[in-house]
Amino acid sequence: MTVIVEQARTRFSDGRRIVLDENERLLNSVAAEQWDRAGSFITSARAVFVIGNGRSGLAIQMAAMRLMHLGLRVHVAGEVTAPAIGAGDVLIAVSGSGSTPSVVGAADTANKVGASVLAVTTTPDSPLAQRAGEVLLLPAADKQDHSGAVTRQYAGSLFEQSVLLAFDALFQALWRSADQTAERLWERHANIG
Repeated sequence: MTVIVEQARTRFSDGRRIVLDENERLLNSVAAEQWDRAGSFITSARAVFVIGNGRSGLAIQMAAMRLMHLGLRVHVAGEVTAPAIGAGDVLIAVSGSGSTPSVVGAADTANKVGASVLAVTTTPDSPLAQRAGEVLLLPAADKQDHSGAVTRQYAGSLFEQSVLLAFDALFQALWRSADQTAERLWERHANIG
């Protein structure tokens, strides 16, 4: 039994090292000035909408919550209470491949009504990137890339993790410049449900 426990601990330790090393390498490779520009883009919007599918969608929803804590008007596209997107709004559209039909379609709609599109993707020449006014590249492997050349993690894990971590880093930067206490942010934290 002790041998099995020791092997499991070793496996977890190896997995942890892979995840931490890959995310550190990726986040250190992104252009900080692009993320600074994205922060200005987001905070100057009338309202912020987010969209993504699957785990990418969950990661950007977590970012949406933090943006809401800053006092921004934030909506998750597709939720029943999300209003129509319009001029002066920004859509943060997340797709590793940049070709997810619903995300690309949302970008088309946003552009049609005069909203701005901020794309988060691994693919700079993707359909999503072509529809965006600003593109944040996260150089993770596409989830169909099983070569192991960019990541040893399964499918889109590195991209999804980096979406969450990059937006948490952006939140930290925006919070510091917003001159709001943690108590002020906490007043906006969900208190029912």
